[in-house]
Amino acid sequence: MNVLVTGANGQLGREMRRASRGSESKFVFSDIVCVPGEDTVCLDITNPDEIRSAIERYNIDCIVNCAAYTNVDKAEDEEDTAALLNATAPGYLAAAMARVGGLLIHISTDYVFGGTPVCTPCRETQEGAPLGVYGRTKLQGEKAVIDSGCRYAIIRTAWLYSPYGKNFVKTMLSLLDTKPALKVVSDQIGSPTCAKDLAGAIMTVLASFAGGAEYTGIYHYSNEGICSWYEFACEIAALSNHDPSVISPCTSSEYPSKVTRPAYSVLDKTLIKDTFGIAVPHWKESLRECLAAMGIL
Repeated sequence: MNVLVTGANGQLGREMRRASRGSESKFVFSDIVCVPGEDTVCLDITNPDEIRSAIERYNIDCIVNCAAYTNVDKAEDEEDTAALLNATAPGYLAAAMARVGGLLIHISTDYVFGGTPVCTPCRETQEGAPLGVYGRTKLQGEKAVIDSGCRYAIIRTAWLYSPYGKNFVKTMLSLLDTKPALKVVSDQIGSPTCAKDLAGAIMTVLASFAGGAEYTGIYHYSNEGICSWYEFACEIAALSNHDPSVISPCTSSEYPSKVTRPAYSVLDKTLIKDTFGIAVPHWKESLRECLAAMGIL
């Protein structure tokens, strides 16, 4: 299988580079930005002609779409750009795969939920009710993929972090080094996801499709366990030899933001575990491994 990975220099894309080493499939990594030392094909996924050209040139059988507009607050002011990357571009990728009978693995988000209050893990069949532009455009992207008629696996994830790029773990480490006291919201509940684990799950899904399985649909993946952002921050502090007591809980109303975030967006992972035989580690275990990879443990 020839696999094109978009957004290859982002958090998940860089973990896909590592996860794909030794794979029997051939991987082509693309982005609109280059990272020194990484082999990257320049590809604008908002240009359908460029997508078609890349598919023909590399004889692509599958696309793993890791590219997205992910700045939740900024999306409120840049809805057109967010929609282009999160809704229109996935439709282009899906249409291109439909033309060649290929597979699209598209990464989506827990932010498609939130508008309808729940207190149990969200299942794939639950209707999306996003609270802001980011979640709304990601939900539109899911619909574009489904409506294209291509073979697809949409994987929703949450609270993604890694040693790369900008994310909550790296932000907290920086703040713990520079601030005497911090406040972190305690009334938003979810499950952190280590990008390395998600990349491994994607590789398992790819291998299943490469082996002839047909499991088109929507799946959820995050690490096991549930916590608030405050609890997540305290664990980061404890593992990195900082004092968790310098972190105080606060409510979302105390934290100014242009968009309301989901109060509870825990994802039910039963389907992806049962369908593909994926074992999901607990978020505390994965956080420890990530910090060790960063040289902090």
